[in-house]
Amino acid sequence: MAWVGFGMVLVFMALILSKRLSAIVALILVPVVFGLALGLGPQLGEMVMGGMVKVAPTAMMLMFAILFFAVMFDAGLFEPAIRRIMRMVGNDPLRITLGTAALSALISLDGDGSTTVLVVVSAFLPVYLRMGMNPLILAVMLLLTNTVINVVPWGGPTARAASALHLDAMDVFTGLLPTIGIGLAYAFVAAWWLGLRERKRLGWTPGGAGMASAHLVREPKPSHRPRLFWINLALTLGLVASMGLGLGPLPVLMMVALALALVINYPRLQDQKERIAAHSESVLNVIALIFAAGAFTGILSGSGMVDGMSQAFLGVLPEGAGPYMSVITALAGIPFTFFMSNDAFFFGILPILGGAGAQYGVDPLHIARASVLGQPVHALSPLLAASYLLSGLLQREVGDLQRYCLGWALGSSAVLILSALATGAIS
Repeated sequence: MAWVGFGMVLVFMALILSKRLSAIVALILVPVVFGLALGLGPQLGEMVMGGMVKVAPTAMMLMFAILFFAVMFDAGLFEPAIRRIMRMVGNDPLRITLGTAALSALISLDGDGSTTVLVVVSAFLPVYLRMGMNPLILAVMLLLTNTVINVVPWGGPTARAASALHLDAMDVFTGLLPTIGIGLAYAFVAAWWLGLRERKRLGWTPGGAGMASAHLVREPKPSHRPRLFWINLALTLGLVASMGLGLGPLPVLMMVALALALVINYPRLQDQKERIAAHSESVLNVIALIFAAGAFTGILSGSGMVDGMSQAFLGVLPEGAGPYMSVITALAGIPFTFFMSNDAFFFGILPILGGAGAQYGVDPLHIARASVLGQPVHALSPLLAASYLLSGLLQREVGDLQRYCLGWALGSSAVLILSALATGAIS
């Protein structure tokens, strides 16, 4: 069963890396074909349903969370912060880099890297160009903040890790909160250092000639509801507080918050339909992916493949390495997620690592948390669409981004791993 399991994972990875099948199709068809070949046809339905039931809470939470933060973005909740940051940065390279990091961290709360890239680049790239600053610094700030904030439960990495190991995404996330704080501190230290370097390179001095950026404020959109800003802010903070206090299951809290957000901001039925339709494609893709992953892991676990693969993996580990599976997972995630997609790593490799860790009594929560700590390097992967979007907006080659940002990304991953160890998020 170990060889069959490894074969199934390799076929799955080969199909999605070669782009012969989408991740959703491969997650469904590959395990079904292997299961039928093993003569497990009568049991496949039960295995698939069992796996899907386990990921259903994560799928529900993601659906309503993505829609909630999309509605808040549409309503203009983040616009005052964007305008204030743009006014504050002025023509000081140090303030500009710090402002870039702050705006990127704020917008990253929606869990969508592409949205963050579009908003931050459209707001700050004109400032960088007119000041003569290196636009690649903008890419570094996006990388160091977005990949850390994207560990939120409705972000892709945490949701995938939780689904692959059948855990609660909120449990994975809360243990990483101190690590996230330290990771953000690293990002702002990098912003401070790069800003000082740009000051020196450009010969900037306080009161010197330069460009004020206040006139670059974004134009309001028809969907914005500025009069409801405080209500929307209170609703969002109430949701965050409710999640932190555990006042209810996460999917239920997100569901209620979305319903309130729609009624408050868009009381007309047609407006509600338009807001949901505007984001339905991204929601559908995520939900389908999570349920397909449930089918894959359901067959992988129910057939006994995971147990066999874990035993085989343990056989090649150096003696005494088993208790360090969290650290091994964190280090393995750096190259794995660079050379393969998140889907391939989280749904193909992580269950094996989790099963191996379980043999030594390693908490699966620690394995899940460790698996997301290599995301700063993953953001530079040539397989990631957001990296091509960023390179296109900055009018730089992807290779230029990788060369300039890789050192900072490796530093961020190192900081995340060490801080996770220091705070007990992993052991």
